[in-house]
Amino acid sequence: METQSKPTACLALADGTVFYGRGFGAVGETVAELVFNTAMTGYQEIMTDPSYAGQIVTFTFPHIGNVGTTSEDEETADPVAAGMVVKWDPTESSNWRATTELGEWLRLKGRIGIGGLDTRRLTRAIRQQGAPHVALAHDPDGNFDVPALVARAKAWQGLVGLDLARDVTCAQSYRWDEMRWAWSEGFAKREGEGLRVVAIDYGAKRNILRCLASAGCDVTVLPATATAEDVLALNPEGVFLSNGPGDPAATGEYAVPMIKGVMEKDVPVFGICLGHQILALALGARTVKMSHGHHGANHPVKDLVSGKVEITSMNHGFTVDSQTLPAGVRETHVSLFDGSNCGIAVDGKDVFSVQYHPEASPGPQDSYHLFERFAEAMKARRA
Repeated sequence: METQSKPTACLALADGTVFYGRGFGAVGETVAELVFNTAMTGYQEIMTDPSYAGQIVTFTFPHIGNVGTTSEDEETADPVAAGMVVKWDPTESSNWRATTELGEWLRLKGRIGIGGLDTRRLTRAIRQQGAPHVALAHDPDGNFDVPALVARAKAWQGLVGLDLARDVTCAQSYRWDEMRWAWSEGFAKREGEGLRVVAIDYGAKRNILRCLASAGCDVTVLPATATAEDVLALNPEGVFLSNGPGDPAATGEYAVPMIKGVMEKDVPVFGICLGHQILALALGARTVKMSHGHHGANHPVKDLVSGKVEITSMNHGFTVDSQTLPAGVRETHVSLFDGSNCGIAVDGKDVFSVQYHPEASPGPQDSYHLFERFAEAMKARRA
């Protein structure tokens, strides 16, 4: 057990291990799965990525909070990750774009942070034992009922079998025309006729929608529970399946019939992250829970078609079992960390998906060409 003088926050693991530190952000308690993220930048984008629903993020990079926060970097209106764990307490921000300090931003958004922990030790434990269930508490007076926190962590159901897309999806459909951020211009609006794309929101990041708009798409976003009839009624030239949290098999209960209905009409389909996993389910493959998942902005992925290696941004705790891919569906990308599946495509159709986040926010932009590939497929059909 780690101890520090006057701890104001406590992280209790389901196995009884307890870490003490200094709390910041909101006061209270939360229970979630603990994962680690290796990205050196983009902590605000990570905290607001809907794919982190039901998870607390341990940042392996120690300098978290040094550029403050700004609403321009939020991937959704509020943080979705349940909390954050850092090595060093957030410092005063030093960036011309910052409008709010990280601790204050977390407090306003109702999310708990804990600093002063040995994040290397915590990360090693996650790698060796798998992503644990934990309870995180912040109390300025330092009063913690540790046995109760451990019991809460033990009792938490976990992510297997949990459909979280319903919790983070939009309440109703809407149009999206904002493009990627550009120096001196900010977020410009797409103008003129675009390629009609229906984006299914399983927890879509704003920058993914911006990339679609920048690639020339006129985007209409529909809730996760949209049916094939809802989608096809908009006469789409392409259908996009977004990222999102939770167990793909649970979300697939209602998403798979929709995808099958769309594919019957031979509409181009592009999926990312959870969208990739659900597409694989619709094609007849299976998904499995990973030990500790992939979370970071430095993951090497090999394109089996071109032989090229791309550095990618990832955030997923489930993966497609490539051994279950049926005939006519080929594996297109693999992780060079562990060989897990990172992409599929359907032979003879404009249907493809990737496990990683090609919009790269945060992260490298090696994979932006996938949005252009989706657009080119729709243009070819229009021509």
